Amino acid sequence: MAIPDSEYHSIRPHLEFVNLPHHRTLHEPYQRLESVYFPNRGMISLVVTTKDGKAVEVGVVGKEGFLGIPSVVGLSRTPLLWVVQITGDGFKVNASVLQRTLQSIPQLQRVLNRYAVLQWLQLTQTAVCNRLHDTEQRLARWLLITQDRVGSNLLPITHDFLATMLGTDRPSVSLAAGILQRKQAIDYIRGTLKILNRKKLEDSACECYRAIQPFDTEAFLK
Repeated sequence: MAIPDSEYHSIRPHLEFVNLPHHRTLHEPYQRLESVYFPNRGMISLVVTTKDGKAVEVGVVGKEGFLGIPSVVGLSRTPLLWVVQITGDGFKVNASVLQRTLQSIPQLQRVLNRYAVLQWLQLTQTAVCNRLHDTEQRLARWLLITQDRVGSNLLPITHDFLATMLGTDRPSVSLAAGILQRKQAIDYIRGTLKILNRKKLEDSACECYRAIQPFDTEAFLK
């Protein structure tokens, strides 16, 4: 997340560098929020889990944002699971310390509040997408969003993982991925998904990806 220099200097003494390895759980649902995370690289999934063990991704966070929105508005818990899906690193800050610090840094509070709005828009659009659009469209959208956050055309993800994130079954994901491969939009190389042609991926995605784009920019957050 692009934090203005003056605000960054105010919060810098409280930041702790952290590695974000694949599958690391950063927060369990309904547990007290101890830390707020600002990723530099990688991607973290926001996941809803059910009592019968099912899970579906409702949002993702990369270098454009942060994890811990409830803390910024004075809350201490969230029902979401935070789990690292693509390895990276970043900074974390104690949630209580951040809350106190924000009182004297209104510009940072403004940036974080705006990102909270962006994440809300993403979550609501994902709900619409999961209900109305087919697996190929949703997969293409997910890959575009992920590439935006990771900044790479190589994504170390499997069909099983994608099925969980999209809230569907593996055969459906394999079928959708096969269609995108035949369109030469993506390919699999040694267990890694490679985006070959972003334009073809955009053409295959539903309107939900483009609907959020005007807000998913640094200009919107400033």
